[in-house]
Amino acid sequence: MQKNHGSDDGQGSRPRIEMSRRTLLRGSVTTLGLAAGGVLFSGNAAQALDIYNPFSGYRITGTWQDHLNDGSLGGIDYGMGVGTALPAAGAGVITNIPDNGTGGHTVTITHSDGYRTQYMHLSQFLLANGASVGKGGIVGYSGGAVGAPGSGSSTGPHVHWHLITPGGTRVNPLDYLGGGGGGGLPKTSTEQDGVPGPVMWQRTQNWLRIESGYTGPIDGVPGPHTYAALQQNLRNWGYTGPIDGVPGTNTWAALQRLAAQNGYTGPIDGVMGPNSWRGFSHFINQDRWN
Repeated sequence: MQKNHGSDDGQGSRPRIEMSRRTLLRGSVTTLGLAAGGVLFSGNAAQALDIYNPFSGYRITGTWQDHLNDGSLGGIDYGMGVGTALPAAGAGVITNIPDNGTGGHTVTITHSDGYRTQYMHLSQFLLANGASVGKGGIVGYSGGAVGAPGSGSSTGPHVHWHLITPGGTRVNPLDYLGGGGGGGLPKTSTEQDGVPGPVMWQRTQNWLRIESGYTGPIDGVPGPHTYAALQQNLRNWGYTGPIDGVPGTNTWAALQRLAAQNGYTGPIDGVMGPNSWRGFSHFINQDRWN
């Protein structure tokens, strides 16, 4: 079976510090937990950073252990078509590294706490060096086709993702996700209280990114781009109005039809209330939208 990754040890990473995983995670808690403002997971020594998994909707084609077995410093590969938009896992400052050894075109996002996330095998950079990006902002486009510019040693289209600690050690980003354990985004309490809020909208934006091509930030603040993607998706639920990013009765009626498949039993009247939001949030809390 073809593996869509090479060693992915381009020059963008500092040399690995030799230490056990247990030692590394203990150090993250004792020396970095307060400095980064993270919240610790219950029963997990890894620090929770303000990042999420922007690739949760894609198939993993190379696990962290696969990379270690192949002699790499580690990483996770997600299979996706060339030219797929790559959202930032967290807010930070951009550094682009063209032709970064086996990793090919590499973008680094330096976060305010000193951690860095890196994506490798890009087909195109989008932002300039030194540019700031918000969580969910698009930083470039995936590549990885064999022999294509920027692919490095990749053997198939995908993006490679890893995290680097302030001390320069490459670690698995899924061990450091903030607020949602291994899944990425936290669950919304709207399913219980019927009150829509930022977490519900973050999960909605991530759902729309996965299913409907939404490319805006995963910031929990809905605007015209979020609503336009929502209207596009709701064509599957009977919406026939314009894709104009201005939700009205027809948009909300379609959302109620979706909610009705997830526990909502009220009228399809286009007037969202607590029960409508509870039904929708039951849908949006599914693990596949993490």
